[in-house]
Amino acid sequence: MNKEENRHEPPKHRGPMAVGEKAKDFRKSIIRLFKELGSFKVIILVAIILSIFSSVLSIYAPNKLADLADEISFGIFNKMNMDAVTSIVIFLSVLYILSALSNYIQALCMATVSNKFARNLRNSISVKINKLPLKFFDKKRTGDTLSRVTNDVDTIAQSMNQSLSSLVSNVVVLIGSLIMMIITNVVLAGTAVLASMFGFIGMAFILKISQKHFKARQVELGKLNSHIEESYSGLNVVKLYNGKKESIEEFEKLNKKVKEANFKSQFLSGIMMPLMNFIGNFGYVAVCIVGALLAIDGKISLGVIVAFLTYVRLFTTPLSQIAQSFTMLQSCAAASERVFEFLDETEMNDEKEFTKKLDKDKVVGNIEFDKVEFTYDGNDKPTIKNFSAVAKKGEKVAIVGPTGAGKTTMVNLLMKFYDINKGSIKIDGEDISELTRENIHDLFTMVLQDTWLFEGTIKENIIYNQKNVTDKDVVDVCKRIGLDYFIRTLPNGYDSELSDSDTLSIGQKQLLTIARAMLSKTPFLILDEATSNVDTRTEELVQKAMDKLSKDKTSFIIAHRLSTIKNADLILVMKDGNIIEQGNHKELMKKNGFYSELYNSQFEL
Repeated sequence: MNKEENRHEPPKHRGPMAVGEKAKDFRKSIIRLFKELGSFKVIILVAIILSIFSSVLSIYAPNKLADLADEISFGIFNKMNMDAVTSIVIFLSVLYILSALSNYIQALCMATVSNKFARNLRNSISVKINKLPLKFFDKKRTGDTLSRVTNDVDTIAQSMNQSLSSLVSNVVVLIGSLIMMIITNVVLAGTAVLASMFGFIGMAFILKISQKHFKARQVELGKLNSHIEESYSGLNVVKLYNGKKESIEEFEKLNKKVKEANFKSQFLSGIMMPLMNFIGNFGYVAVCIVGALLAIDGKISLGVIVAFLTYVRLFTTPLSQIAQSFTMLQSCAAASERVFEFLDETEMNDEKEFTKKLDKDKVVGNIEFDKVEFTYDGNDKPTIKNFSAVAKKGEKVAIVGPTGAGKTTMVNLLMKFYDINKGSIKIDGEDISELTRENIHDLFTMVLQDTWLFEGTIKENIIYNQKNVTDKDVVDVCKRIGLDYFIRTLPNGYDSELSDSDTLSIGQKQLLTIARAMLSKTPFLILDEATSNVDTRTEELVQKAMDKLSKDKTSFIIAHRLSTIKNADLILVMKDGNIIEQGNHKELMKKNGFYSELYNSQFEL
């Protein structure tokens, strides 16, 4: 397995484990889950009380059924006491109505808790995502993260809704019916318990070996979602390189693993129900035989047999239900483990104690890089080493160099997306390590090569998160970059809705993000291949607009088309993470060095 594939495998401790370790892992996940449910303890307590109340009613009902059976058997040979029969029937009706009402309210409580808890988990994940460093997303696939937000959270909600209250009520019924059987007749109780012991042994064995398959199912489902997300987002590339066959083969391989893990987990959990039903029926038959023998000897009445048969059914039915609840809890534990693993990921450093703040309206615009060094996690060699440069107020600084030289990495360090290992970066003399990320991001406008648009109107996409922007401002900026005509050809103009299904070209999307940037009033501007996706004519329009935009702003421009940065005040030529040349275009061309080679190579045939 190569390094990239190994990167996305589950952590080592999630591989094959000893039985004791599996049980411990299962308990940890369940305990953590119940701790997180603390804010819903009142509703859960109400649901549990109602479950117990309903269970007690179910346990008490057979006594009245026994009385009814005795009255009927007595009436067969003597005069029927209709008043007693009517009284028992009415009492049983009230009992069953109360039981049904309790079950309804209990189900409503658990549905409320499970769905609110799922909502809270999603909110927590959403907040967590914004606190995670970029290095986390460098190592994790997007599809796997999405699977935790959707599939795993839904699994937790469904499992809680179907298993928690059911488990409580069935345990109460199991214990209560056992006590009542012992009180009613010890011999018949022993017969029923002995017959049911086989069920307990089988259930324990199945639970012991099935947990690993529930974990595998959630993990494999995450991998499958990752592949689907990647294939869909890169669909054009897949088609262009005729990668359809390979993509389908990979999908089928991952889908097969999901099917196998799902089959094993469902098969093992599915065995429990028929096993418990068989044990229940076996116990039922055993009690019928022993009860008949006792009745022939005159040791028990018909009512006792009727009551006991009901108790046997009450005793064996919870066994299968408890087995089913444990199956759901296993699935819940596997899903919650993945969710809590995400929520426990190391966050970016807390910046609450930072008191320094730069006002973007008062920032001069000087930036200094002093012997900056940075290494990505998992890399042996630094990507940036001993990088030093100074950008003065209003200067247009271009960063050029071959792919992998560290150009975008420098911008990410400047924006504090990553923390530098050595050296310092200062804005107006203030070290960015003492400023909050929010404050730094508030000082910069950034246009990336990769466009980002959300579902909403064109106007909303351009204004995104900016205040005091009028419709006239939006139209003016779109006219300046030649986007106004295209927008007006749309059915609703600037109020046209954008979605994933819209057939906007990459260039049009890029222009929308450039328009968004041009509305932003910040002292610093970063352009990372901002015009790489537009045609030459549009690039010229955008370049002129950008020249106006960058006026009185300190600008950083990353470009591969060197013709677009000829008018830069300072050009930093990077190679292997360091600056090897710097100066303006004329000075660097005169040196006839690495920059000159890069520039001239773009015009060679």
